[in-house]
Amino acid sequence: MPSQPRDERLPIVVLVTRLGRRSLMSVRDESRGIAVVSVRSAAVAAPVGDVAAELGEGPYWVPEDDCLLWVDIRRGLLHRTYFPSGETVTVDFGAVSAAFPAVGGGILTAGGSRLALHLPAERGSQWITRVIAEVPPRDGIRFNDAAVDPAGRVWIGSMHIDESEPLGELYRLDAGGVLTTVVKGVTVSNGLGWSPDGARMYYVDSPMRRIDVFDYDPAVGEAFQRRVFADLSAFGGVPDGLTVDADGYVWVAMWGGGVLRRFAPDGSQDAVLEVPVSQPTSCAFGGPGMSDLYVTSASVGLTDAELKAQPLAGRLLRLHPGPVGLPSTTAYAAIPA
Repeated sequence: MPSQPRDERLPIVVLVTRLGRRSLMSVRDESRGIAVVSVRSAAVAAPVGDVAAELGEGPYWVPEDDCLLWVDIRRGLLHRTYFPSGETVTVDFGAVSAAFPAVGGGILTAGGSRLALHLPAERGSQWITRVIAEVPPRDGIRFNDAAVDPAGRVWIGSMHIDESEPLGELYRLDAGGVLTTVVKGVTVSNGLGWSPDGARMYYVDSPMRRIDVFDYDPAVGEAFQRRVFADLSAFGGVPDGLTVDADGYVWVAMWGGGVLRRFAPDGSQDAVLEVPVSQPTSCAFGGPGMSDLYVTSASVGLTDAELKAQPLAGRLLRLHPGPVGLPSTTAYAAIPA
């Protein structure tokens, strides 16, 4: 969650593709020789359930349970929203910024300076918690966004709570519960995602106002040769959470900008989807055929007038944009021995 100047207007819910099309279609990506699904022109964001978060984040689809995991960082809550009913079951973990289903059962959460496994995961059960890994706590630093690579490796970033100093890091969970530092000098570690072939890792440090990309070796989980993928400094808002669709296009939520932006694999902007909240925080595909796009949002920091103008601020939203998600984005978190 970055705090940057916001676009004060209430967005109109409309989608415009780079080619100006206004319907669902397939276009050919000549560079790759395959058909690419374009976005729908009027994908309306509808609220799911009735839970409102102060700082909603970390949507993650669990296909076996028809369930979306998401969190409210400010309140330390894990939400499990079940479909098609929209019923949400909430657990107070005290500190949580991301959550994933774990291989072997349970839910792995990041919060504060710890990764913890909570068992069992069934609704209505009591939770038994075991710390999996932790870093020494530091004043003004906490874990933020996290992700699971296609092989189940857990990545977690930290942030400077005041969002002004590059004191955070990006870690990978390795054998023995070791959190290995991969990137230092991070201010607000946010979105992470992988290309369909696993050869690229996308990454956001929000105040830098760009999406970076690493070459990635999925066999060993090594990220290297970091470079700029898309410069977002000319756009309103700052990049927050992201996801990658089945065509390899990157979707990023723009905190303070009221939009999701979609980028082609070459880094060019493909589409912009406006949402009825100024602070979308992250997005994830899920639902039948991975065709739903879920968007978390935040109400924190909004004035009374802004909250009145944005009644869906803090709500979980669902859209049907046309493109579908990658099955690998629902990988279970593997806890190495």
